[in-house]
Amino acid sequence: MPDVRETFKEAWSQALVGLNAAEQEAEKVIGKIADAAGFTPEDVRRHAREFAERLQTQRKEIEKTIDDAVKRATSRFKLPSREELDGLRQRVDVIAARVEAMSKGEAEVKADVESAPVLEQKPAEEKKAEGEGE
Repeated sequence: MPDVRETFKEAWSQALVGLNAAEQEAEKVIGKIADAAGFTPEDVRRHAREFAERLQTQRKEIEKTIDDAVKRATSRFKLPSREELDGLRQRVDVIAARVEAMSKGEAEVKADVESAPVLEQKPAEEKKAEGEGE
């Protein structure tokens, strides 16, 4: 199964390429209309500016629509948000620090035990014999 992010990136890229192509085609059409209608260069610039502003507005609306669609689509996958991932990362860091502190504590206790003097244990027979002699 293709990676979801890669699929969305590819779709987004294709949408932007389509919008850019539409803008370029619109500029060509404006030039042809200006020639056919007999507009002055200033009229063409003014109309092109107005048209570009409308295209920009429409482009932003399309981008927002695509963003919203992507968010809706990804919400179906139950993907964690960036904030949730950051929260989990912080919790893991805290737990890792606790585990490290515990392992250091165990290592110190083990070192203390290993360095402690060894007491001689008498065999059970010797203990029994000592108890009878008293």
